[in-house]
Amino acid sequence: MRTAPWTQLQERIGSRLIRIISATNVWVYRLTGGRLGGRLPGGVPVLLLTTIGRQSGKRRTSPLLYLKLGEDVAVVASKAGMPRHPAWYLNLEVNPQVEIQIGRHRRKMVARCATKEERSTLWPELVSMYGDYEVYQARTRREIPVVILSAGLPSYRDPEHSLH
Repeated sequence: MRTAPWTQLQERIGSRLIRIISATNVWVYRLTGGRLGGRLPGGVPVLLLTTIGRQSGKRRTSPLLYLKLGEDVAVVASKAGMPRHPAWYLNLEVNPQVEIQIGRHRRKMVARCATKEERSTLWPELVSMYGDYEVYQARTRREIPVVILSAGLPSYRDPEHSLH
């Protein structure tokens, strides 16, 4: 896989393709309760993350790979290693209250950035689950955020790790 940084044209085209593929995946996932669209080939699990649009105020849903952490889950704001964060991550900076869907089960969650220590522990697990994350990180200058989604409020209010 290519590791050179994205050009502006590639990013524009890639962003459009991601939107189209994501919308199709969300539709199929919801229609089948995750039987289709709920796993990548190779078994990597997919959830649906619903955020509130930071500008529109509308509900926005994105299919994301996830790693189960007990009752919590970790997701990665990779956007295939593009230079800008994905829109869903920017939405979380404004409002960390989200809903996830795994299969037919939906839950309200709260998002926060993983601490440096958490990220250093989780990143190898995430790369083991989906090797392209390593390629994506090599393509971009930004540190790709790892986001922890928890059922309750975060146990601390460390501004360095909040999303806003």
